[in-house]
Amino acid sequence: MRYKLITLDIDGTLINSEGIMTAETVEAIRRCRDAGVMVTISTGRPIQGVRYFIEELGLDGPIITYNGAMIVDAVTGEILSEQGMQGQDAEQVLRLGLERDTTIIAWSGNGLFVNTINDHVDSYKKMSGVEPVVFSDIAALAARGITKIIWIDTIDRIEAWKKGIKGIVNDSVTYCTSQPHFLEFFSSSVSKAAALEFIGRRLGIRREEMIAIGDGYNDLSMIEYAGLGVAMGNAADGVKAKADYVTASNDENGVAKVIYKFITGTEK
Repeated sequence: MRYKLITLDIDGTLINSEGIMTAETVEAIRRCRDAGVMVTISTGRPIQGVRYFIEELGLDGPIITYNGAMIVDAVTGEILSEQGMQGQDAEQVLRLGLERDTTIIAWSGNGLFVNTINDHVDSYKKMSGVEPVVFSDIAALAARGITKIIWIDTIDRIEAWKKGIKGIVNDSVTYCTSQPHFLEFFSSSVSKAAALEFIGRRLGIRREEMIAIGDGYNDLSMIEYAGLGVAMGNAADGVKAKADYVTASNDENGVAKVIYKFITGTEK
């Protein structure tokens, strides 16, 4: 199979545990592009949190942000597709988060809104590159239109909420962990797989011609959708179980190893 597109998650995949994109990974991606394969990114981050990677890697295709809720042209910045949460769903998730006294991140119009300023928010601000605004009126925030909502807390609390919230939130809401201490909520019509399908239709690339690499449960849909779904060595066991192939960890240049094995044929 000649692959035509490879899509990469960022956190836990493209960057290592120190938050760095290694020289080995950058070189492998350059060789991938030289081989005529489109490289794109599929992340839970907003577009502001992806700009560095677009510029560093010279990407020129559609970029999947907010777990698929927004697809953006890497070159022009044009929004190619956008799907936010329904107002009543966003308001419900915001209220539930406040009831649980957790840190809430809400994205609206590419703006970052939070219920408090703390260490979690400070870390998220550095990652996203966006200055947070504290909200107080849930209804007003929901009425603006919400792309996605994140609860940030301890791993134990996040795991407990993930298991117990199914019968509470509306069916039109999808939720998953992107990182162990992040519980993310977005429209049930949104997924990284749906975003890949959109890109495939737009560019004339079949799913069998795609490779998707990730480590989190928010990557699971695209890993199952792509012709070759790859889990990182540091991925959760449930993600590995659904993958076609498990590569090395993000601290062992797992992305580069996939490129050399399945695209350039120069496995190292």
